[in-house]
Amino acid sequence: MGVFKKFSCAAALTLGLSMLGAVEANAAPNPNFHIYIAYGQSNMAGNGEIVPAVDQATNPKNFLMLASHTANASSRKGSTTQSIKMGEWYPAIPPMFHAFEQLSPADYFGRAMVDSLPGVTVGIIPVAIGAVSIRAFDKDQYQKYFQTDGKDIMSWGWPKDYDNNPPGRIVELAKKAQQVGVIKGFIFHQGESDGVDDNWRRTVYKTYKDVIDALGLNENDVPFVAGEMLQEAGACCSSKNPGIAMLKNNFKKFGLASSKGLKGNGKDPYHFGREGVIELGKRYASEMLKLIDKTIDPNAPPVDLVNPENSVVPDEPPEEYGPYVDVIEIPGKVQAENYNKGGAEVAYHDNNKGNEGGILRKDDVDIYQPNMGMVVGYCEKGDWMKYSVKVETDGEYEISALVAGDNGTGSFVLYVDDQQVGDTIVNEGKGFTSFTTVSGGKATLKSGEHELKLEITNSWIDIDYVEFKKVAEQSDVDPDDPAAIRIGVMNGDKVDMSKAQYFDVNGNRIGWSAAKMQGVYLVRIPGVKTFIVRNEK
Repeated sequence: MGVFKKFSCAAALTLGLSMLGAVEANAAPNPNFHIYIAYGQSNMAGNGEIVPAVDQATNPKNFLMLASHTANASSRKGSTTQSIKMGEWYPAIPPMFHAFEQLSPADYFGRAMVDSLPGVTVGIIPVAIGAVSIRAFDKDQYQKYFQTDGKDIMSWGWPKDYDNNPPGRIVELAKKAQQVGVIKGFIFHQGESDGVDDNWRRTVYKTYKDVIDALGLNENDVPFVAGEMLQEAGACCSSKNPGIAMLKNNFKKFGLASSKGLKGNGKDPYHFGREGVIELGKRYASEMLKLIDKTIDPNAPPVDLVNPENSVVPDEPPEEYGPYVDVIEIPGKVQAENYNKGGAEVAYHDNNKGNEGGILRKDDVDIYQPNMGMVVGYCEKGDWMKYSVKVETDGEYEISALVAGDNGTGSFVLYVDDQQVGDTIVNEGKGFTSFTTVSGGKATLKSGEHELKLEITNSWIDIDYVEFKKVAEQSDVDPDDPAAIRIGVMNGDKVDMSKAQYFDVNGNRIGWSAAKMQGVYLVRIPGVKTFIVRNEK
């Protein structure tokens, strides 16, 4: 357990909540603690004037920050008496990004989110540096950048607040935040120091994706909202706004906070003034609210603003392994999305985190709905799913599958009780919107309950279902033979002879032509009756 300072409003807002210890075992993050990563350059870091009586006098309701640096109260802008230590939670009192900064859009973004979502506590992870290129946030470029084009910024000392590693600080804090809450999204403002071309947009996306991957998150669950540059007359960078808007082509969930009508600080052509900063923060919130899942968990405890660690939710017991709904009957269809319950590495394995399609189930298996029913897609080599099945009768079964793909190579194989059955099933390469039925050969199955495993052997095949059909047993009778018809009514019994089998007196299987030459022979109709026939001369 971490060590936590007690909080007293009268004690000069000295809330310090250590995130250095481990969260209590068998506990899950509080789903009502929504945490956002705020990064960029000076407009995100904060250039709006702080009004202490408004911004610093009281703790904002249900709004915290995870300190990204350490600073004494006396060094922080304004008149706050709150000292902060890196890696601890505090009331989100500005300045959040550096001691010398001022009001940020993140300040009023968080307040607006809290006002819009009763029952939710909002946290901010603040990492921004004035004047930097986007390269300062790229884990593969930041070191070279600070040694070359950004060396002047290094000499100013600003990156030292983040140990000269801004992307590393974001990941470090976000992992700590995940112990107690949920990373819900990113807010971003940057571009004044860069050309907002395709390369810039790719790098912006990379800075986001690197964090997403490090945290094991799914892009479909974590929106990205960027802000426009100042637009008023004389502003430096409004021509870059169309390029910023084009970021929508890089992200799965993207929002754009407009700067239209917002005022600058009256001192330079780069920065928003106090009113503009506050309104821009609210516009970030408006965009984010369109993109996030706003569901509130009524069973989660309120977030403890003094000690968020006390707000975690006890883990539910692991899901018991077994059928998703019912045991699947064979002959019949095995719907791909109805793989067993039990979780990752028990009921399934998926190479990527999260359900890319975002429907039906919350596991990592990717389920989506094209122009038909639900299917499992985004399948990569090595993925697998298991199903509980029940075979009705012993016998031979034809296997087929309804699948799609665009390369004609995506494939999978089937196992019953760890023994491969049938042939490799390969898509026909007609596109992911053209599902076709392909053969999987035949398999001999035993009656009873079994475990069916579907394993992807070559990437990129979408699967609707696999079907097993019983192969009709071969009859030894020619149904058109008059003798067969007479036998069918022997002793007054009406018997379906279509599946009749014939044996001589020594038990050897023979055909009808041989049987009718015998003096005595045995007739067996599987599952119906067995009787002896005597030919009279």
